[in-house]
Amino acid sequence: MLERRYRVDALIARGGMSTVYRGLDTRLDRPVAIKVMDAQYSGDRSFVDRFEREARAAAKLHHPDIVAVYDQGVDHGTGEEHVFLVMQLVEGCTLRDLIMDRGRLPLAMALSVIEPVLSALEAAHRAEMVHRDVKPENVLIGTDGSVKVADFGLVRAAAEAGTTSGSVILGTVAYLSPEQVTTGAADARTDVYAAGIVLYEMLTGRPPYVGDTALSVAYRHVNDDVPPPVEQVPDLPPVINDLVVRATRRDPAQRPQSAEAFLAEVQQARAELGISPVPVPVPESAESTTLMPTITDDDPPTAQIPVVQDAPPPVQPQRTRAMLRPATGDDYTQEMAPVPAARPAPQRQRGRRTVAMWTAIVLVLAALVGGAAFWLGLGSYVDVPKLVGEQETAAQEALAAADLTGNVTRENDNDVPEGVVISSNPREGSQVRTGSTVDLVVSLGKPKVPEIAEGTPLAEAESLIRNAKLKPKHDESADQFHTTVPEGRVISVDPGPGTPLNISSEVSLIVSKGPPPVPVPDVRGMSRDDAFATLSNAGFEPYELGKEFDGDVAADHVISTDPAIGEEIRLVGRPRIGVLLSNAVTVPSLTGGTVEEAQQKVQELGLTLNVSAIFQREGMRILTQYPFADSRVEPGSEIHVTAF
Repeated sequence: MLERRYRVDALIARGGMSTVYRGLDTRLDRPVAIKVMDAQYSGDRSFVDRFEREARAAAKLHHPDIVAVYDQGVDHGTGEEHVFLVMQLVEGCTLRDLIMDRGRLPLAMALSVIEPVLSALEAAHRAEMVHRDVKPENVLIGTDGSVKVADFGLVRAAAEAGTTSGSVILGTVAYLSPEQVTTGAADARTDVYAAGIVLYEMLTGRPPYVGDTALSVAYRHVNDDVPPPVEQVPDLPPVINDLVVRATRRDPAQRPQSAEAFLAEVQQARAELGISPVPVPVPESAESTTLMPTITDDDPPTAQIPVVQDAPPPVQPQRTRAMLRPATGDDYTQEMAPVPAARPAPQRQRGRRTVAMWTAIVLVLAALVGGAAFWLGLGSYVDVPKLVGEQETAAQEALAAADLTGNVTRENDNDVPEGVVISSNPREGSQVRTGSTVDLVVSLGKPKVPEIAEGTPLAEAESLIRNAKLKPKHDESADQFHTTVPEGRVISVDPGPGTPLNISSEVSLIVSKGPPPVPVPDVRGMSRDDAFATLSNAGFEPYELGKEFDGDVAADHVISTDPAIGEEIRLVGRPRIGVLLSNAVTVPSLTGGTVEEAQQKVQELGLTLNVSAIFQREGMRILTQYPFADSRVEPGSEIHVTAF
């Protein structure tokens, strides 16, 4: 039992950061999935704090395509801390199970999976959350055909806690974006890249990169463009092929800028191709299991696919892992395996082996002498020239003069002007072989406030500022009304675009509060039609609130509105304005006419006639009336007349 409430039952799966169990919420008698974090995380207070914040944020994500988070906690009952997360229990399988069962998926099925995945990511991005670990293991398929995304916030919790450092890559290598590998940065476009890789794998049956080590796969994401899936599936429609290629660009700026944009492109492509959604099946072998990754090995090797095979082998479940980023420079030590000791040979072979051994020794000595002669005589060394503080062109010229080449990387610096060398590896004065490569770090100068177009979503603008190594700041009290920029989108930034600032300086975002409030127009006394037209032209949606008597307002003319006239209303959509009309009846002129004519007139107006006469007979004419002509009375009122 965890916290005397959650009963832990059967093991479901074991992953890179946690173990998942089927469980029961004994208080609500509800089946749940319980994710228990590994001890290396449970003992880290910074991780536990971050984990609790991320769990609370994930619990606020209410979306049909997101696995619901019910609770989180730390149990101390067994003498050791168990950090756990209580989630919705989904019966079925993972997308990994489906791919391993079927290989490449039909196009209609792949689109029917990726759309709810992107819809879930869109909801998270709107809440300013980035998943960071989108992969088939985290896409759950229910026996009812539902598709849900799990594990929001867990990688971020580990990445931002003390369990990892800036030199550690945290994630699943087959789906890591280039920026995750190189800098650890992650935004909405990072999830777009991973979703593009997942779509590639569904269409081809395998991820684009495999390798002998995790780092070799990570390097491929950084240095290679993801190959078009049409190379594996020649009959793939060009619009789908182009969509995958755009989503997996190495440059984040060239991808769809959010899951919302990616989803819109997928839906447009589906419409162009006339493809209808299809049910997403669960393999028969998985129908009785619970949807979670099924990793049992602590560090499974990545399957390498030989090119000579007709069909690729199934891709094994991918583990979220932490691995060191490569250090810069050439200073590293490679540990060699010891040579195994030779077994005793039979007596009759010793003479032969003695001769072979001395022959080998002679050959090795000859090679050493020849190599030494080459390195000390024919081979030449040069000193690395002064490069730091030089302009890039001057540094490259100095390297060329020394028969060396330069490999340039660029980064911002508060003090070194743009285009000037910050550092070199090897350093100045080091001896290197002619023809060697020297790594140069060239300054980009101070970071500049990026160009942020008016109307850019707030989350996207904040991501652009962070990518520029600056710090976004949003003060809601500074938000402004705007007639054209939708609510929640950026109006401007301060300082303005292009302004150079020190690294991590704040950039204020001015965000729209939507259109300014508009006062309800004064339509009192107007006819119904004129009042409705006036309100509609002002951006409101008028409706008839009812009728009541007002002796000062003619029939079917406006008495008042709700909200009241002059009250300021925000034009979000088309606010509804109720219009109260008068039901007053204008009394006609009856004097001089016959009683019979008067009876007909008042009856048509919903009034009654009270006749006073000395002698009652036909053809009498009316001498006086009350109320007087043109007076306004309530419906059903009595009109008194005298006749002769």
